Formats: sequence, structure tokens, C-alpha cells
Amino acid sequence: MNAVARASADSVEQARQQLALAEKARADSIEQVRLATEAAARGAAEKDAELRKELGVMVYFDVAQAQIQTDGQAILDRKVAILNANPAVRIRITGACDERGSDQYNEALGERRAAAVKQYLTGKGIDVARLDQVSNGEKDPVDSGSDEAAWAQNRRAEFVIVSGDMPLAMN
Repeated sequence: MNAVARASADSVEQARQQLALAEKARADSIEQVRLATEAAARGAAEKDAELRKELGVMVYFDVAQAQIQTDGQAILDRKVAILNANPAVRIRITGACDERGSDQYNEALGERRAAAVKQYLTGKGIDVARLDQVSNGEKDPVDSGSDEAAWAQNRRAEFVIVSGDMPLAMN
């Protein structure tokens, strides 16, 4: 093989190697983007699940009371931040009671508890149209026991997303 043919063959081989390296770099880049996109999607899904869990955290009340305690205010303040960041979300607030008291008394107390939560949230700037309120009275206990520990779990306000069922985000 003469020098010109050898130089030409070497040049072709170098071009082929450079092309192979460029194709590998492109494939690696595509894979990195795919992995980053999957990681971001997992992160967004985890954040969505975390925010949904936070919106579902219950607020508890003292015996025969509808006044929101300090720990309940902290829970509601976290809900306000989530609701402000997700203006399409509407929630239902359900007031509930323990088994003590008449059906009518517990129904009214559950209503007062849901109303107290709703008033707190609207006082923090959440549009009243985004908040539904209902009372379960004593009908749906979390704990069916008949002791103070069970009753404490049943004196509560529950929260359920009723619309705006898209991935939740925080600013």
C-alpha cells in the first residue's frame, strides 16, 4: 500500500472512530436526560404524595369544644400554604365527635368543629368557595373503643380533596 492510500485509510479510520465517539456521546447524553427526567418525575410524585398526606392530617379537639388548639393551628397553617400554592384544589372538612352525647348534640358539635376550621382557613385568605363543611357527629369513629384514648381520636376534623385532583406542588 502506498503512502497516499495508507494516509487515506488512516483518515477514514480516524473519521469512523470520531463518528463512533460522537454517537456514543449522543447516546450517553440522551440516557442522562432520560434518567434526570425519571428522577424529577419520581421527586414530583413523592412531593405530591407528601402534600396530599399533609392535607389529610386531622385536627383534634378537646371534650365538648370546637375551639382550635395551638397544635391544630400549626396543622391548618401548613394546609393554607398548600392550598395557596394549588388554587384549583377544593377540600371537604368533616367535623366528628366521640360517642358521648346525644346524636343531635354530636351532629351540632361536629358542625361547629368543621365551621371553626373553615373560619380559620378563610381567615388566612382561603376562598370560602374552596371549602365544603359537613358533620359526621359520632357516626364514623376512627377508634371504636370506649375509653379516653379512643374518644380523643374521634374528636376531630378530617380533610378530603374534593376537586383539583392534579399533582400538587409548592412554590
